[in-house]
Amino acid sequence: TGENVSSADSTLSAVVTLESIEIYKTHEWLKSTPTVYFKCKAENETILPDVGKANVLYTFKGEESWQPLTDLADKKCKRCGIYEKDTFKSDDTFDEWEFCPSDFSSPDGRYTHFKDKELNATFLCAQCVPVESNTNQASPQDKGKGMHIVIVIVISALVSTVFVVGLIAGYKYWLKKKREHEQARFLKLFEDGDDIEDELGLGSPI
Repeated sequence: TGENVSSADSTLSAVVTLESIEIYKTHEWLKSTPTVYFKCKAENETILPDVGKANVLYTFKGEESWQPLTDLADKKCKRCGIYEKDTFKSDDTFDEWEFCPSDFSSPDGRYTHFKDKELNATFLCAQCVPVESNTNQASPQDKGKGMHIVIVIVISALVSTVFVVGLIAGYKYWLKKKREHEQARFLKLFEDGDDIEDELGLGSPI
């Protein structure tokens, strides 16, 4: 049914592969080549057959016969670790930690786990990222709408600027004309005053 399909689509099921690993020491003294393996709680162990020396970086393509290491479902964490088999006692632990889909936060789906003096491992889970990253990416329609809004804002700002500049220029022009009119009126009054004095004979005698 439609409900079953939607629930299946919403369920995260992503495989995790090992891209690289470097161990900084070995715990087994009697064996020249250690047996290193990855294991999550309640799952089978995955032996890393190529990892045999300390301070050597081993890289993988993700296509090896022992890959993938595990899968992550429903966005839940797993208790996983990298261990070394021990001949006489319980296996030694390089590190054990909560392995979560949210750890793969980089755009390429990589996650690097480091423990001082023990190991440095990089895991890849391409399916752990897309669901969240796609929702954060703007669609072409949204980008088009955003550009349209920006253009409208820019045009509105330009129109407002031109209007304000025109208003200021008009006001200055009006003040200039007003001053010229007042000066002309003052001169006219002055000339009229001289004419009246001449008519009344009040001018200065020559």
